[in-house]
Amino acid sequence: MRYFIAIAIACAAFGNYACAADVRNDGETLVLVELFTSEGCSSCPPADALLQKLDASSPVSGIRLVVLSEHVDYWNGDGWKDPYSSSLFTQRQDAYCRALNISDPYTPQIIVDGSGEAHGRTPEQLVQTFQKAAAAQKVVIRITSVKVEAATPPVIRGRIESGGDSEKHNADLYVALALDHTESQVLRGENTGRHLSHVAVVESLRKMGKMEHGMSFARDFEMKLKPGIDPANIRIVAFLQEPGGKVLGVGLQPSPIQ
Repeated sequence: MRYFIAIAIACAAFGNYACAADVRNDGETLVLVELFTSEGCSSCPPADALLQKLDASSPVSGIRLVVLSEHVDYWNGDGWKDPYSSSLFTQRQDAYCRALNISDPYTPQIIVDGSGEAHGRTPEQLVQTFQKAAAAQKVVIRITSVKVEAATPPVIRGRIESGGDSEKHNADLYVALALDHTESQVLRGENTGRHLSHVAVVESLRKMGKMEHGMSFARDFEMKLKPGIDPANIRIVAFLQEPGGKVLGVGLQPSPIQ
């Protein structure tokens, strides 16, 4: 298992780091940043802290980083069962490793726009990865008409709209419901005694359909919340992704949901 040891250095350095970038589409360019992590991994808390920094403020002007924290389940046998873990995220990470020719999955691991790893050895390397992702042609994704339907459990409804994709590729539409913020007190395992804080923790991820190249897209969605989850602590992320892993576009409905 490899570890992202140097990420703590990058996390600390990002406090004063900034870099200029071209602004696209008269606004911010959205880039999807997925962190594969686990509360059972002692190397992961610095990466969780870095993700919170990237979520709060992008190190590159003109780029908005849309972050997702995906907790894998292969650390659960080492003394602590991560309450946010799922085999779905382990499978998703495995698929990235196959697509990117990575020999073994590891935590923490950051995947940017589904097309490359972000190695946190220096802030400059991370910035270069974000700039490269932002330079690719993007499909604009909009999340509209979001509302919470009172039920047991509550149901979130909304609509995903997209303009046409000029690239000659089909893509799958995914919608993720993520906890805006959550905390845990770890009682066992490698992080025994630590109070951990997370941002954008994916609770559910569903494939909603396909978009054919060159075609616009509009689809209503509904997703149930797990019992006990406050809808005001939910953010919604929608993204188009090629079967090979490349993310063509991403949209964000931040919390609180109106």
